[in-house]
Amino acid sequence: MSVAPVAVTDRIQSLDVMRGLAVLGILAVNAAYFAAPWQTGINPTLEPLAVTEGTLWSWWVMHVFFEFKFITLFSILFGASIFLVGGERSDTDRGAVLRRRLAWLLIFGLIHATLIWYGDILVAYALTGFLVLLARSWRASTLMIVGIILLALSIGVQAASGMMFGLIPEGMLEEIRADIWAPPEEALARTIAAFQRGIVSATQENISVWLEFLANSAVGLIVRTAGVMMIGMALFKLGFLSGKAPAWVYALMVVIGAGALGLIGYQAWLNAQGGFDFVHMLSNGSLANVALSIFGSLAYASLMVLLVKGNLSVVTAPLAAVGRMAFTNYITQSLIMTTIFWGGRGFGLFGEVDRPTLWAIVLAVWAVQLVWSPLWLSRFQMGPLEWLWRRLSYAQPVAIGKTS
Repeated sequence: MSVAPVAVTDRIQSLDVMRGLAVLGILAVNAAYFAAPWQTGINPTLEPLAVTEGTLWSWWVMHVFFEFKFITLFSILFGASIFLVGGERSDTDRGAVLRRRLAWLLIFGLIHATLIWYGDILVAYALTGFLVLLARSWRASTLMIVGIILLALSIGVQAASGMMFGLIPEGMLEEIRADIWAPPEEALARTIAAFQRGIVSATQENISVWLEFLANSAVGLIVRTAGVMMIGMALFKLGFLSGKAPAWVYALMVVIGAGALGLIGYQAWLNAQGGFDFVHMLSNGSLANVALSIFGSLAYASLMVLLVKGNLSVVTAPLAAVGRMAFTNYITQSLIMTTIFWGGRGFGLFGEVDRPTLWAIVLAVWAVQLVWSPLWLSRFQMGPLEWLWRRLSYAQPVAIGKTS
């Protein structure tokens, strides 16, 4: 029997709703990196995204409620999708589809990273997926244990790196500060000019930044992502992600997640009170968010399950539509944001907006995607990029239009 994409009627609504929430939430974090030099995304004191007492909320809300939470949620869901698409390792037909799916995702990711935006996550997902697919027949308990170990390892490495900051000679510390935290004004001006100048200049700068990120963070990102994907696959096998767990389990996770967000918020407040000191921010200042973000992610997932169970379709239906078109919406976000901020193919506003204005842009993009996704799916079964990806993955014709 030939393997085919899942029918619309067989989709798991809670997964689509979570995926929609995740892809929207990711934009709130990515927006800073679309709009200005990447150092301004991590340093709240750096112009043009520097915060004041009156605009601190624009960083605090993003950091506490969005940063790490939604990319972690998306990684959890991607882990579940590896099993949904590939099935058990003994299923050779579905395994072949899964490998083609990941190979094409890698190609899409390379195009996205080099020609559209350096902050691409698809390349990391594809590479990590090729590792995690080997574990898709493991028991849920084994997946959970190994996933937690990998996640803890990545957190431990970051914590150890933070503690090492105190041992770095002052001269070397200043070099690091000038590279990743507070570059000289002329360096920032050069980057801004490169993205504003035109499509060729912006693309060259984009590729340069992507290669730098790839060299410095690929291994750590893959270790953390692999751990989270395994946890996601385990949670799917346990029925948690599909809404089969008791309601009290989801309620408990919401409470635990709220506590985690509270601790992250307190840490963020301490960071602001300390003036976002460089050494502190790259050591203890970010540890709470890195370590506790998964609990916030699981709280969001649990909340979505409870909304689905409660038939609150006014919220879940638009999110599910966004989630069913997550690939298309993710790439569309990059196209919209680079059109706004890059020169040559857009308005060239790179380095020209502050964080509150950036939030207004994010809200506008959310509104567009929450409206256009249901409208598109009223005529078609899936998004255009979802159709292309499935057509290539299944190596057979896939209908995109709705049939009566």
